[in-house]
Amino acid sequence: MSGMTSRDQVELASPPLDSVSAVRFSPKNNTHLLVSSWDTYVRFYDIAANEQKSQYDHRAAVLACCFSDATHAYSGGLDTSVQELNLETEKMNHLGQHADAISTMNWSRNSNALITGSWDRTIRFWDPRASSPQQSSHGLPERVYNMDLVNNTLVVGMASRLFHIYDIRKMDAPAQTRESSLKFMTRALGCMPDGQGYATASVEGRIAVEYFDPSPEAQDKKYAFKCHRQTIDDVDHVWPVNALAFHPIYNTFASAGSDGTVSIWDHKLKKRLRQYPKYHSPVPSIAFSADGTKLAVGVSYTWEEGEEGAKKAERPTVYIKNVGEEVKPKGWTAS
Repeated sequence: MSGMTSRDQVELASPPLDSVSAVRFSPKNNTHLLVSSWDTYVRFYDIAANEQKSQYDHRAAVLACCFSDATHAYSGGLDTSVQELNLETEKMNHLGQHADAISTMNWSRNSNALITGSWDRTIRFWDPRASSPQQSSHGLPERVYNMDLVNNTLVVGMASRLFHIYDIRKMDAPAQTRESSLKFMTRALGCMPDGQGYATASVEGRIAVEYFDPSPEAQDKKYAFKCHRQTIDDVDHVWPVNALAFHPIYNTFASAGSDGTVSIWDHKLKKRLRQYPKYHSPVPSIAFSADGTKLAVGVSYTWEEGEEGAKKAERPTVYIKNVGEEVKPKGWTAS
């Protein structure tokens, strides 16, 4: 890529053949990365060696994946099945089914459970060690688009701009029900590692920063801002914000858009710390490594321009970017 030295970032060998749906780092190993894609595969990489270690085939596009520990991962997508991936034996184990596509998943370290969200309007909890893995299913008013988890707090983003916030220890009812602060469809969601709140992003180039504490003082701090926009020949172009990822140590966050850019934000100071050089295509997914030194960036066509755009789209690429001081808030000191 022009203007990018190999010091800054590495391009992964053997990338997906179709659009990237998710990039996810191992919580235990900063060199292990999962990439799910529309080509029906989940690929497992060792980024230090820059090699694909294994791949797992679904019957349809894979929309979501996550690690539970160093040796196990999970995936799901349009074929509606929840798969457990054994990264040592390279075997897949079918855990169970949703009634419609699986759009999102998270691993809860606190409860040792896999949580999956689906267009079938349920979230389900799976205990992979139990003899019959499906643990519980919880109905929702709308299709689940996004989900993220911090400690025991689960935020679920749905169609119709609805949000439910749960304490995963008491799933009988949401702790809070909210409507999005953004007028357009929710495209991305991420929880703050400090447990104070979350950020959401929309298809219309905006990000909202929200806080869990329902008190008026805390709610007064929430705000939204415009981003991933550009004025070209006096015309305002607005792109979807496809992905958000919080830095695990500094609590800053990265946003990625269909404009092919990734920006780093300090949401406390309400300012952008850095915009990285533009990529060749939209950026559908990003993720920080557990130690916060690397950012995985999935770059691929995202269908905003339909079949026509697909014909001239470049091949998907996954970049591993070394991140430095630019992700650190000004004046940051370890508490």
